[in-house]
Amino acid sequence: MTAPIDRLLGIMARLRAPDGCPWDRAQDFASIAPYTIEEAYEVDDAIRQGDMGQLREELGDLLLQVVFHAQMAKEDGHFDFDAVATAISDKLVERHPHVFTDATAENAEAVKLTWEELKAAERARKAEAKGRTASILDDVGRALPALMRAEKLQKRAAHVGFDWPDTDQVIAKIEEELAELKHELAAGTRNAANIHEEMGDLLFALANLARHLKVDPELALRDCNAKFERRFTYIESTLAADGRAPDQASLEEMEALWQRAKSEEKLKKSA
Repeated sequence: MTAPIDRLLGIMARLRAPDGCPWDRAQDFASIAPYTIEEAYEVDDAIRQGDMGQLREELGDLLLQVVFHAQMAKEDGHFDFDAVATAISDKLVERHPHVFTDATAENAEAVKLTWEELKAAERARKAEAKGRTASILDDVGRALPALMRAEKLQKRAAHVGFDWPDTDQVIAKIEEELAELKHELAAGTRNAANIHEEMGDLLFALANLARHLKVDPELALRDCNAKFERRFTYIESTLAADGRAPDQASLEEMEALWQRAKSEEKLKKSA
């Protein structure tokens, strides 16, 4: 019997064959990348929902993305799926010396410290190969969502002492950035580039506050998005029961329905 992974690899090769699927054959790394990112988020959502059946399906979709990229790389003579699996296996063995060698690790914190030391050495090797000095920020993924990347950049910098010592100073920085944004908005010219920059500075400072409060800013915003969606759909459904759409209601009426939805959520939480 063909192993499941070999069957999947065979299906992907067939889809990419000259007489395969026109859509699959037309794709390249750049066109597939957005799907890869989307599938990773679908995995995250299934986990957050606690839906194991959905998680199994989404993990399959994510695995397909790896197989798709590996098949395209194989066609171009770069690497294949086995090379991908070998590389990650080697990395796992290297970064767990306390499991695969005689080294020891007393607790999870010691494991994390060893992992970071090995990653630092890896960054140095990669930078040296490119003829430059390594940065502690080198391997913070550029493709990460901006809010998540901001938090990770700040965390890395904090490891070497570049950080505010307490939340009061972070809040003061937020107030400073907000004041600068207000200043730009009050200016008669309303320079779009300056407003763009000040808005970014404010968001970066807010991400910093979340990190100091040990709140994941990406998850916090995601939960807030879900809350907004729940309350707005409540407005829509309530108005629909009256034969109307949101654009047929006043802002005051929609705000009242929003507050009603908010109150009902609080009652459910306290029940």
